[in-house]
Amino acid sequence: MTERTLDKIDIKSLSLSELTEELKGRGEKPFRARQIYQWMHRRGARGFDEMTDLSRDLRKKLKEWYDYTAVQTVRMQQSRIDGTRKFLFALADGNLVESVWMRYKHGNSVCISSQVGCRMGCSFCASTLNGLERNLTPSEMLDQIYAIGLLTGERVSNVVVMGTGEPLDNYDYLLKFIRLLTDENGLHISQRNVTVSTCGLVPQMRRLAEERLQITLALSLHAATDEKRQLLMPVARRYSIGELMEACGYYFRQTGRRITFEYSLVGGVNDTDEDAARLAALAAPLGCHINLIPVNPVRERNYVQSDAASIRAFKNRLEKDGRNVTIRREMGRDIDGACGQLRRRHQDELNGGMERA
Repeated sequence: MTERTLDKIDIKSLSLSELTEELKGRGEKPFRARQIYQWMHRRGARGFDEMTDLSRDLRKKLKEWYDYTAVQTVRMQQSRIDGTRKFLFALADGNLVESVWMRYKHGNSVCISSQVGCRMGCSFCASTLNGLERNLTPSEMLDQIYAIGLLTGERVSNVVVMGTGEPLDNYDYLLKFIRLLTDENGLHISQRNVTVSTCGLVPQMRRLAEERLQITLALSLHAATDEKRQLLMPVARRYSIGELMEACGYYFRQTGRRITFEYSLVGGVNDTDEDAARLAALAAPLGCHINLIPVNPVRERNYVQSDAASIRAFKNRLEKDGRNVTIRREMGRDIDGACGQLRRRHQDELNGGMERA
């Protein structure tokens, strides 16, 4: 595995216009930029050597000038239940990230990570157990999608930034990633087919609103009162539900895009009839869609999933109050479905192996 060097430019994170200017500055013809860009973002080249319509001399120069992001597959698990595939990828510096490929009737969806680890500290999530290591670059986010497309042999039509990490905690790189992903010269996925999840970083939500993108913003709400939300999510101590709802309203007014409330149902914690009534009241002024998530069990956490009867009753109460509700299909439950579990298990196995050696 090659080490990323500090003095080289990350070529896969450059826009077409940036790449054109970069190559012009090195004395190369501008049309080369489009060739290279399409090799990277349309044809899925795993390195400069695959760019066979470039001269050998130019490919050698490109290797000297630029870092080329190409994640390496460490592990893949496939669900026997629904065919979902979970990938553990190694980055150039040896860090590991998870991505998930899911097949739906409307097309194939990929859920990617935006950070190595996470510092948000949500109490039911495996991703945050070891804290934040670093942000992912735009190219590292993109290449999770490109690698999965090559490994599955199928087109990706929907992208969800809902894996390990808090996307809005990596704001600038996230924005660059979205623009590259949706660029007509690249993979050209529609912005409407991109969902970004946040645990509720209010200033960044307002900044994102001002970009007027057509992506879907999903708020990980998980509780309808500040008291319960603070129990589940430390970020709730910084931003109240009132502040969150103001930011959601601002986002809707700026973009015209309806926000989704993500709500993980934790048995005996946030799944009562009163919780449902409060959630319905929060969603009503914004017309939010509510996505109920039966929480994935995490070995290191003592939270349990709400039982089937409680989940149905919760959904029925929301619908009775006129809210638009779905229950997320549990994909890949038999393959470490919760974010961060596969990475953590792999690291535990390596550590155990070293201890036994």
